[in-house]
Amino acid sequence: MKKKNGFLTNTVHSDRRMGTEYGAIHQPMHPSTEYGFSDARELAAVFQGKAGFSYARQGTPTTAALERQVTQMEQGSGSVSFASGMAALSATFLTLLKQGDHLISSQYIFGNTNSLFGTLRDLGVEITLVDATDVAQVQAAKQANTRMVFVETIANPGTQIADLQGIGNWCAEQGLVYLIDATLSTPYLCPGKRFQASLVVNSLSKHIGGHGNALGGMVTDTGLFNWEHYPNISEAYRTGNPAGWGLAQIKKKGLRDMGGTLSSDAAHRLAVGAETLPLRMERICSNALALARYLQQHPKVRKVMYPGLAEHPQHERATRYFGGRYGGLLSVVLAEDIDVFDFLNRLQVLILATHLGDNRSLVLPVAHTIYYEMGAEHRALMGIADTQLRISVGIEEEGDLIADFEQALASF
Repeated sequence: MKKKNGFLTNTVHSDRRMGTEYGAIHQPMHPSTEYGFSDARELAAVFQGKAGFSYARQGTPTTAALERQVTQMEQGSGSVSFASGMAALSATFLTLLKQGDHLISSQYIFGNTNSLFGTLRDLGVEITLVDATDVAQVQAAKQANTRMVFVETIANPGTQIADLQGIGNWCAEQGLVYLIDATLSTPYLCPGKRFQASLVVNSLSKHIGGHGNALGGMVTDTGLFNWEHYPNISEAYRTGNPAGWGLAQIKKKGLRDMGGTLSSDAAHRLAVGAETLPLRMERICSNALALARYLQQHPKVRKVMYPGLAEHPQHERATRYFGGRYGGLLSVVLAEDIDVFDFLNRLQVLILATHLGDNRSLVLPVAHTIYYEMGAEHRALMGIADTQLRISVGIEEEGDLIADFEQALASF
């Protein structure tokens, strides 16, 4: 019996095994915006749902190869790529929810996702925010019109870990779409399918691409949800195997109608970057844990939030879910007497930048940037302090990262 290959081997050989032109190791980039046919019936068939390419707004061979690669990572049934992670989230919400529907979401969410929820409310979608670390709060929020539950695997920036498995079990019992944003955990730490997620969103711009050189997002269907009974699937997409109806609607509405298309150039960069995801994540997780332990004992640091610390409220859960690797995001609250801007300006290795999952370590002041727009009252509800930092740990030498914080904190 042939031995089953591991995550890294499958990812590195993804393009070659799925077929490339002329024996190329990587899927070549296809920049063409339109695709011609020698038979008019074939052209019509592609428009009517047959697999193929007609216009790049709905995908290219290059984006299709990346979709296959991420589908394999997530152990799913299919994926659709988008121009960014937010485009992937927006397309999913806007194509699967209607006016009068109800969405239950974790209150611990990315600032831009919170802003997107304002748009959904304006369109008539009810949203209830709950503490998703407790499945009972999710269950208590259910209404007759509830259609979907949404959580992040590791919350940005507070690092809370939702009861992913408990919520997944409950959503399966209730017939609710369970949407997971797995950007910070990545399919390498744990594919969303293990939590019974219906759909998994990954911001490819972050760890999967890893190099800070391309934007992209992906929605993956795990194959676990029965779309035949979901009322918001339009008649136009209720053809063929019901297992593909949800993703077909997301693709047609999100790409064809809304135009949130990933370019072939970006898809090629992301696919090549994805090959080293496991190697980078191992180094990133190791660095993050070492830095968290150092900062935790520093007298000028008031609080460190990182799932790898035993004091983290969901440490045991994170260990069970992610196998002893806890991601690369730290949330750090400095002492109140430290001017957060003066401190940040003293850092020499970390880059002051608004991004995550890069090879380089990045840092920003949370309250003054990504959570500024939501206002002080909402920040207080989420526990965002004025001296809070979000640190995205990279692959540099562990000692260099610790030394950078040491010299910057020594000034106060």
